[in-house]
Amino acid sequence: MTQLIQRSAPPAIARRLSEAGLHPLLARLYAARGIASASELKTDLSTLLPPEGLKGIHEAALLLADGIEANARMVIVADYDCDGATACAVGVRALRAMGASDVHYFVPDRVVHGYGLSPSVVAEVARLEAEILITVDNGIASVDGVAAAQALGMTVLVTDHHLAGDTLPTAEVIVNPNQPGCTFESKNLAGVGVMFYVALALRAELRSRGWFSTERAEPNLGNLLDLVALGTVADVVKLDPNNRLLVRQGIARMRAGRMHAGIRALFGAAGRDPERASTFDMGFALGPRLNAAGRLSDMSLGIECLLTDDYARAFNIAQQLDALNRERREIEGEMRDAALATLDATRIDEGPAISLFEPEWHQGVVGIVAGRIKDQAHRPTIAFARASDHNGEGEIKGSGRSIAALHLRDALDLITKRHPDLILKFGGHAMAAGLTIHERDFKRFRQIFADTVASLLSPQDLQRNLETDGALETGYMNLEMARLLEAEIWGQGFAAPLFEDVFQVDKQRLLKDKHLKLTLSKPGAVFEAIRFNCAESVPARIRAAYRLATNEYQGVASVQLMLEYFEPA
Repeated sequence: MTQLIQRSAPPAIARRLSEAGLHPLLARLYAARGIASASELKTDLSTLLPPEGLKGIHEAALLLADGIEANARMVIVADYDCDGATACAVGVRALRAMGASDVHYFVPDRVVHGYGLSPSVVAEVARLEAEILITVDNGIASVDGVAAAQALGMTVLVTDHHLAGDTLPTAEVIVNPNQPGCTFESKNLAGVGVMFYVALALRAELRSRGWFSTERAEPNLGNLLDLVALGTVADVVKLDPNNRLLVRQGIARMRAGRMHAGIRALFGAAGRDPERASTFDMGFALGPRLNAAGRLSDMSLGIECLLTDDYARAFNIAQQLDALNRERREIEGEMRDAALATLDATRIDEGPAISLFEPEWHQGVVGIVAGRIKDQAHRPTIAFARASDHNGEGEIKGSGRSIAALHLRDALDLITKRHPDLILKFGGHAMAAGLTIHERDFKRFRQIFADTVASLLSPQDLQRNLETDGALETGYMNLEMARLLEAEIWGQGFAAPLFEDVFQVDKQRLLKDKHLKLTLSKPGAVFEAIRFNCAESVPARIRAAYRLATNEYQGVASVQLMLEYFEPA
């Protein structure tokens, strides 16, 4: 059962925002999201939080500046998702732009190496003869990997944003807003955001050394913000004011045509228009195509797309990424259907948590499946697949997604304390985490995970609540308003507007046997609407939660209601 809950928009604050120049509808929406004054909506980069607030940032700048001056060989070790790929591209581009002459990267294979800076990854980096090893979007939990790198004579800089474990690695420098003792105001930086801040600090340090001259120009790091925006949105970190500023600046560059060749190529492969770039494009069009490389192939393909300045090469790679993404969708669909069949057969979704395992599942796609099942059942969900070196009694690797009420990493940490022999390793954050267990322990883990979640959550926490912005005036349900809303920056923690109203259902039909196309009406107005991945018929009168969107067909634009939920009215 889903309950619609209307956000509260304090009238006095909405009026104040409107008087400051915001459109009255935007003023109401922003007030409902905690914006109290127009000053919180500044878009100038001068309002960005200064790098000095990040613990370790000055030491990182010194380390890298010394390395650049000494022509040291630097190797960036990236994660294999979109955040890791964009962070790697930001790091490589920034270092080279500031005069580093010997910069390389290595990205682990999800199946062969697993996540993070493991000793096996260090062995690969050693073949590249790295002197300075830089992690992006990983490393904060890589105690053994950092030690292995240092034992081989490498200097290690960890840049990450994930939560730290009980023991920190002994890296020479760690930059992570979530490490103990860091007072940086925005704890929600993505990995790419952390690397961007390191680049800002490095440029300042080199500037103070007189490094830049007429022969060696000081780079404009703002040119990297399209990459920062993509990685930040795709990693689904909270769009706090600082992250919204980074994303807004990056998307503004895309809309103005000032983006890297790889970003432009990804827009082309996805059939999206960069002049109307939005956070939706980042999260559901560009991001998945990059992620597909890390899930099914080698994320080096995605990183090369972001590093090349040759558009023809970038577009060729983007086409390969698009093909991988189509393959990923097919695999995901089969796995999701199998998971739903399991739920229907066993009713395990009636408990407080869901754990799923099928021997034939693809390790690279279990996280997406867990997310889909979590959305449908509104339960913390972990999906497992066999590890690549599985021998029948070996390891299985799980990827989990959580609901708002449960901090998933903390729940797994609690399990390790209560049952130290169960989880071999784990990591992650509040909404997503990964772990490894023995296959023989799956049933035991499923019960312990359910019991742990039950001890942490109340029945009310397991109730699906859908927040809306209330009814939308009929006069605002037009193409102009849809475009106004699409031009704003929405995302995790700053939800896109969702309205609710009662409609008469005039027509309904299925598109491609899986999407429900509707003609809805209310007094004085008729609207086209669509509910994706829904094949059920609807009653003659419904209460619907919907987003206002634009629909373009054969060059003609019109307003369309995107239904998120409906119930009989």
